[in-house]
Amino acid sequence: MPRLTRRQSLAAGASLPLATFAPTLARAEAPMLGAGLAPYRRIALGAFEVTTLLVNTMVVPDPQSIFGMNVSATAFAEASTENFLSPDESRFFFTPTVVNTGSELVLFDTGQSAEGTTAALAAAGYTPEQVDIVVLTHMHGDHIGGMQSGGAPTFANARYVTGRVEYDAWAAAGDEGFDTNVRPFADRMTFLDDGQDAASGITALAAFGHTPGHMTYRLESEGAGLLIFADLANHPVWSLAHPDWEVRFDMDKAAAAASRRAVLGMLAAERLPAIGYHMPFPALGFVDTRGDGFRWVPEAGQLMG
Repeated sequence: MPRLTRRQSLAAGASLPLATFAPTLARAEAPMLGAGLAPYRRIALGAFEVTTLLVNTMVVPDPQSIFGMNVSATAFAEASTENFLSPDESRFFFTPTVVNTGSELVLFDTGQSAEGTTAALAAAGYTPEQVDIVVLTHMHGDHIGGMQSGGAPTFANARYVTGRVEYDAWAAAGDEGFDTNVRPFADRMTFLDDGQDAASGITALAAFGHTPGHMTYRLESEGAGLLIFADLANHPVWSLAHPDWEVRFDMDKAAAAASRRAVLGMLAAERLPAIGYHMPFPALGFVDTRGDGFRWVPEAGQLMG
């Protein structure tokens, strides 16, 4: 049987029609799917697993009706545009946190609704029945809105933990959201004071002002630490760079500003990672000093393990 030389093979190939090697044209285009964002981020912290859950995000108009209420519109606009922010609208993030200590699954805050929080939990691989402890940092509606689903407890097997000062203040306030979502769990609630533990390795630290008994929570495991600071600071620029700017939702504005400076100063001094409930998702980062204020430094892989 005759054998072709390499030169003959190349010549034969060159003589074939070009269409023989043309790629098949696509018969259908891939559909547009819209913007997307995975609703959870998980890291290791010592022997703990820490997962942030994005349960909602929304755009709010006129952010100066919320932040910087005690400064001029010009000052607010300048601070915004310097940081590539619109002074006309702002995107809000709502980010509960799950901590698996190895013996207990602890959920910090329940979001605006049970549906949003349980959907994010499911994406992260958890069921509501697996939650052992629900910790409430404070009693604003976007933190207690997921306590119940269809009139039944969302986290049927959980016990509940919150600050004593916070609970007592809202119990006396005649607040409908508290009375509907939190008061029914009073007999399953443990009340903490500053420095007490919600679980092993999880310590409540007072940061009053945003609400009467607002708490942050410090995690410690095998020498690694992290602070969950909830609503101590609600925006990465308007709250951190300008900690004395008044915030509409801070019930005691002077106390809230003092707490912001104290806690943010501690985070910067210790270079301790943090999770902020309203920081841009995945809500993980660090705090550094800048001028008379602070800056949010998003986590950039340092916590991936």
